[in-house]
Amino acid sequence: MHHTHIAGVDLNLLPGLVALLEERHVSRAAARVGLSQPAMSRALQRLRRTFDDALLVSSRDGYTLTPRAERLRARLAGVLPELDALFGPEHFDPLTAQESYRLALSDYSVALFGGTLARAIRGQSPGSTLAYSLIDDAAVDDLSAGTIDLLILGRPVRAPYSQHLLFQDRFACAVAADHPLAGRQQLALQEYLSCPHIRIDIGRGGMHLIEDALPIRRNIVITTPFHAFTPEMLPGTDLVLTFPARLAPKFTHGPDISIIKAPTELPALPFYSVWHPRLDNDPSHRWLRAVTQTVAAAPA
Repeated sequence: MHHTHIAGVDLNLLPGLVALLEERHVSRAAARVGLSQPAMSRALQRLRRTFDDALLVSSRDGYTLTPRAERLRARLAGVLPELDALFGPEHFDPLTAQESYRLALSDYSVALFGGTLARAIRGQSPGSTLAYSLIDDAAVDDLSAGTIDLLILGRPVRAPYSQHLLFQDRFACAVAADHPLAGRQQLALQEYLSCPHIRIDIGRGGMHLIEDALPIRRNIVITTPFHAFTPEMLPGTDLVLTFPARLAPKFTHGPDISIIKAPTELPALPFYSVWHPRLDNDPSHRWLRAVTQTVAAAPA
């Protein structure tokens, strides 16, 4: 065979080569791949030049494979399944997969569905690993860097990132049990604005929605990036904490506090899964997003 680089080989000849080697007949090979007999004859001539070998030789009973053709047929038996896997649709089986998934999210998301998501991934893909990291201002950039696979964020993002609305929460308020407003069904906006506040600030997360909805700035006296332990700051103070309402059941098991509906002026709180577009069609990450969506959307 002449020294031929793969870039100089017409891979469109491969189906014809396989058919010729297996059928050992030009007409039958042509019918198998949907070519006319003259077109298959031309393909055979090109294959002969490529391999510098006759490949098929006329005999009394039709065609006989040359020794080179016999070796090609044996090697193609192992190569073709690999080519089918290379060019065919990619299959992902979570049960046998060994992936490493990295999610960035707030402690709100971890408290809300982090445990359920971990159990779901472990149960469906026992060979895979899951790593949570707390969201910060660099989290979106980490998607581009490839150090984060999926981001759970309380706001939409701009292009080029892909996103999906997981669910919408609403805001609720918490005060100490002996606070003057304790026991109310819902706070009026003026009552809300007259109080000192704890602000949960997770950088570029969703809590800016509160400030954007208010006619004046709140009197914020404490700022924290954490949801889970913030209610412990309330007893013995006149503070108001505004938090995502789906956490309310978890807060009732904490310190002695009173949960109140937030003013109607506060908006809904959407949460999105966000990922880089390069992962749009990856079957492994499509599965991860589907599991996350199912878990996150389940009622608290």
